[in-house]
Amino acid sequence: MKTNLSRRGLLGASAVLGAALPAAAATKPAPKSTPKKTPLLAPTPPMGWNSWNSFATTITEAQTLEQAQIMARDLLSAGYDILTVDIQWYEPSASGYTYIDKPVPTLDDHGRLLPAPNRFPSSARGQGFKPLADRCRALGLRFGVHLMRGAPRLAVERGLKVLGTNIAIADIVDKRSICSWNPDMYGVDMSKPGAQAYYDSVFALLASWGVDFVKVDDLCRPYDAHMAEIEAIHRAIGRSGRPILLSMSPGETPVVRGDHAHRHAQMWRISDDFWDDWNMLHAQFTRLENWSPYIGDGGWPDADMLPLGRLALGERDTKFTPDEQRTLMTLWSIARSPLIMGGDLRHLDAPTKALLTNPEIIAVNQASHDNRPHFVEDGVRVWTAKAANGDAYLALFNTSDWPREVGVDLKLVGLPASVSARDLWKRGDLGKASGRFSAALPPHGAGLYRLAAG
Repeated sequence: MKTNLSRRGLLGASAVLGAALPAAAATKPAPKSTPKKTPLLAPTPPMGWNSWNSFATTITEAQTLEQAQIMARDLLSAGYDILTVDIQWYEPSASGYTYIDKPVPTLDDHGRLLPAPNRFPSSARGQGFKPLADRCRALGLRFGVHLMRGAPRLAVERGLKVLGTNIAIADIVDKRSICSWNPDMYGVDMSKPGAQAYYDSVFALLASWGVDFVKVDDLCRPYDAHMAEIEAIHRAIGRSGRPILLSMSPGETPVVRGDHAHRHAQMWRISDDFWDDWNMLHAQFTRLENWSPYIGDGGWPDADMLPLGRLALGERDTKFTPDEQRTLMTLWSIARSPLIMGGDLRHLDAPTKALLTNPEIIAVNQASHDNRPHFVEDGVRVWTAKAANGDAYLALFNTSDWPREVGVDLKLVGLPASVSARDLWKRGDLGKASGRFSAALPPHGAGLYRLAAG
């Protein structure tokens, strides 16, 4: 029998028991139990692969399995374990990076999206994504899907009702709350009866398929207008019975809502879609600097996917130069952004694989702490972090258009006056540095170093 007596209740109980309790026991407060801390769903930044950069809306089951097999063979040992099928897996006629005006998504009788069986044949006969998720899990991977915020417009047109209720989906949506770039959904008005039940039913279905990760789009912007749905999705995941990671997209999530984002999701986008363009990469420095106070404790500001390798329906390779690719991986790692590869893994070449799987770089992303930017010079970006054993990480960036020496006074960035340095990209020791550490960096280039005192 569980008791939780206040001091007044305990004294009352001792009076009734009388001599049955020693005097000391009659006044001794009940011991306090230590509440169990809920394990974090994402104790480190998630790592994986997403279909958007390379397949847009068109990916099929066969293509997904190809990516999964290569991912398991070439990237899983480095930590990449979440495979995500991005937008419009439910649309039979999806064809690229544009959306048809009048989509006809595949739905069940309660307005929940189902995989299009012409593209995902194992989903037929009500199986949904379970067979595909099971095959990915057999390879050692976790399985993720993309959702749009809200309920399908087609479910409203068809007069479908929320599972387990007599409430029409038409009665829970807000037809004014629509995505500016996608025609699939209406927002859900969380003040309406049945609204939470609808989201609960959606995530219960995903849980029954074995989904481990959900990227929900049209959520972070405008943030306040969607806050009630963010909270509803968070509740629905909690009620689903499955530990599903939530990634909120797209940004720019407002930094002043960082506490709310951190409480309700494991990842949240800090920008709109990121592509292989230097100006976009340069802009991410400021965003990640602004978000640095929110890094960690199970929540990760998300600078978006890594547009590396073969992209855009196979039409081209990344436009980033090799130096810019190294800058991208260095920045995402020192700022602990999730590492989600976007390129077609069927064309994964040796340099890109080496870039993605360098264990000393990934250790910074996965296991560093106290990650912080410093502001020391125009045209230069500097970050530091700490390793578990007390060593320091130092990331130096040359954001200018010409080669230059980039360095810092060690004391200025809180480091010991004398250090032994290791180049993490070259995976080689550099010797000692005193007072100042510097490196010659190419235009748009970066270096990442581990510094030990002494």
